[in-house]
Amino acid sequence: MRRLLTSLLIAAAVLTAAPAFAIELVPPGNRHVEQPDIPGASVRRTKGTKTSFDRKYDKVRELLATDHELMGKIKKMSAAYGIDPIHVVGAIVGEHTYNVDAYDRLQSYYVKAASYAGESFRFAYNGEDVDDFIRRPQFAECNGKGDSYTVWTCRENVWDRDFRGKNVDGKGFPNNRFSAVFFQPFYAGQTFGLGQINPLTALMLSDLVTKVSGYEKLNEKDAGSVYKAIMQPDISLAFVAASIRRSIDDYKQIAGMDISNNPGLTATLYNVGSSRQRAAALAAKNRAAGQAVWPEENYYGWLVNDRLDELESLL
Repeated sequence: MRRLLTSLLIAAAVLTAAPAFAIELVPPGNRHVEQPDIPGASVRRTKGTKTSFDRKYDKVRELLATDHELMGKIKKMSAAYGIDPIHVVGAIVGEHTYNVDAYDRLQSYYVKAASYAGESFRFAYNGEDVDDFIRRPQFAECNGKGDSYTVWTCRENVWDRDFRGKNVDGKGFPNNRFSAVFFQPFYAGQTFGLGQINPLTALMLSDLVTKVSGYEKLNEKDAGSVYKAIMQPDISLAFVAASIRRSIDDYKQIAGMDISNNPGLTATLYNVGSSRQRAAALAAKNRAAGQAVWPEENYYGWLVNDRLDELESLL
């Protein structure tokens, strides 16, 4: 009965219909024999802190192995979103192996959050608040789109199509991601919390997290509340699980691919984002090929699949 109720809850939360085509179950494991190249920025950042990827991996694995309270929360949150907890474990391991260092204790995240207390947060670029920016006529097509995921995905697409790297109305815009330009006011590449959530990702997933977990809906006008949510461990876990849930649903509904049995793929999508756009690109590739072309893991997801037995033992 509990499993049935969970399934019904998730179905209501995503507010999408099942596709009319057969679903292909993506095989487990890696498609690449060797790990794909790790980005230079990650390599330089790790060398700069006088550590290694292996040491960072061991550190986050040890954190998960010894923090039983955290593992209990991961399992509970995964159940609420109808996903296997190995997907959440994989996302956290990937983030803390390649992007940041694992903290010794979960409570350390509260210290980081407190360090920003009292700051005046705003999401803006070159003096223009994002709330004013999305009122430009180019974004009119996104109005009334439905849930926060659909609305903000639409806005991200409009940014890429009409603004990225272009001069519009006498103002130049960087050739960079929407999230990097408007949603990282302190420094580039900034993410926070246990799951290293990007503020734009949090805004996208806000409706789902509110529906399933009951947390307050986020608003781009209140940047401080967005940061507070993604830096608090319990709330951050909800966004990690919601992100994975959306990736699985996007690939099933758009590309006809069930990736729920491949944690390396969900970890890859957690790392690169834009699961809806990537699912659409894969669907187009499959149509052109006339047969199933399996999605591939990146360096981040490859590690998760390569160490899957070890990571599953933590559960």
